[in-house]
Amino acid sequence: MSVRMPEPDQALLARRDEIVRALRAIVPGEGVIATERGMRPYETDGLTAYRQLPLAVVLPETTAQVAAILRYCYAETIPVVPRGAGTSLSGGALPLADGVLLGMAKFNRIRDIDFANRVAVVEPGVTNLAVSKAVEHAGFYYAPDPSSQIACTIGGNVAENSGGVHCLKYGMTSNNVLGCEMVLMTGEVVRLGGKHLDAGGYDLIGVVGGSEGLLGVVTEVTVRILKKPETARAVLVGFPSSEDAGACVARIIGAGIIPAGMEMMDRPAIHATEAFVHADYPLDVEALLIVELDGPQAEVDHLIATVSEIARGCGAMNLRVSTSEAERLLFWAGRKAAFPAVGRISPDYLCMDGTIPRAKLPLVLARMKDMSAKYGLRVANVFHAGDGNLHPLILYDANEPGELARAEAFGADILKLCVEVGGVLTGEHGVGIEKRDLMPVMFSEVDLAHQQRLKCAFDDKGLLNPGKVFPVLNRCAELGRMHVSGGNLPFPDIPRF
Repeated sequence: MSVRMPEPDQALLARRDEIVRALRAIVPGEGVIATERGMRPYETDGLTAYRQLPLAVVLPETTAQVAAILRYCYAETIPVVPRGAGTSLSGGALPLADGVLLGMAKFNRIRDIDFANRVAVVEPGVTNLAVSKAVEHAGFYYAPDPSSQIACTIGGNVAENSGGVHCLKYGMTSNNVLGCEMVLMTGEVVRLGGKHLDAGGYDLIGVVGGSEGLLGVVTEVTVRILKKPETARAVLVGFPSSEDAGACVARIIGAGIIPAGMEMMDRPAIHATEAFVHADYPLDVEALLIVELDGPQAEVDHLIATVSEIARGCGAMNLRVSTSEAERLLFWAGRKAAFPAVGRISPDYLCMDGTIPRAKLPLVLARMKDMSAKYGLRVANVFHAGDGNLHPLILYDANEPGELARAEAFGADILKLCVEVGGVLTGEHGVGIEKRDLMPVMFSEVDLAHQQRLKCAFDDKGLLNPGKVFPVLNRCAELGRMHVSGGNLPFPDIPRF
């Protein structure tokens, strides 16, 4: 999982002053940052093991400015890396030494709230939590809720197709986005979808969700907002082993119950979180499940009783049902603070992200325990257990020689295991640079070629976020000449949108 980035174009580096002047003509004032000190905050994202200063940082405020920047960079063949809040955990916003970093933080307005159509139209720099805050007075909320929701932005959520603790019942970002405005690398502005439930033609909204900044720069997003359920209660259940907790997850889903959220933590994560948040988690258990049920009061009461019975049948050591809204939120406050909490017990950690079939959870947990011993590194596990999305946190110290390399190898083995048992490389953090070189573990050369053809249709020069997702760099010219597998007809010229 070692990271290699494209060698910088020396000709572009030599033209840096000229490029900065051109960008300042488009975004005047303080909209362009070109000093080393000023660019330092942008040198990395949430995958802090890797850092790289960009050629320049530009902070546009309007769609017209974004279009002009991309049009200029397209004409001059300058790479562009879009960036939201920089919370990506896969290196998706890692800059390029010869590329412009396009920061979208100033796109932070909510443009429209339409309760009649149950949508909100927001700019990509609006934080995830801000959407729910803006509509809560009318009894609405925005369902996707990543743990970083206080900081992560809607634009980044779209890029990575983020989920959160309630994605089991209410879906990922892609299930809650109805439309967007996007600027292509050529500077052309396109609108996809809208306030209506379903757009005609190809599902281009589905293509943009999870595209990791490789297809265009999103400047507006129309999201679905939902009425808050009548009742929501959470069950906190402790188990003597992670395998017992995993078996409980499988039995709950097998019983036909779809909780609003179902999260799991193992002992290291429980202890770190309790010391940080004081959520009153039990400390004498090996695994903890949080199961939330929502809906009409009678339904929730029935489901709480059923889930409690299943949990006891799986060997639950203790079980507590929230008795107030404050207690329910406290249960979740601990889970949502798990990542920063683990940061208090280790100088560094890698947050992995893979997805497996739920039934394989006990097997994968056992195998990860063996890997931990093999690499001599601790691991704290936090899972979106209901949909099989794993977040093992591999603890290491970057100041100790060789520990980062061991952590990377450990992480690569976890992701390979996910694919081996029938899962996938990522659930919600994206591929970025972290998983890029593992893509051939999951996809054949033909699979990857077809995926790259889609990118080339939007970005024929391969200038948007190069070096991310695909193990081989820009292949647009080559792919335009490739033959379809199994046939002898040349693949047609790649269309432009």
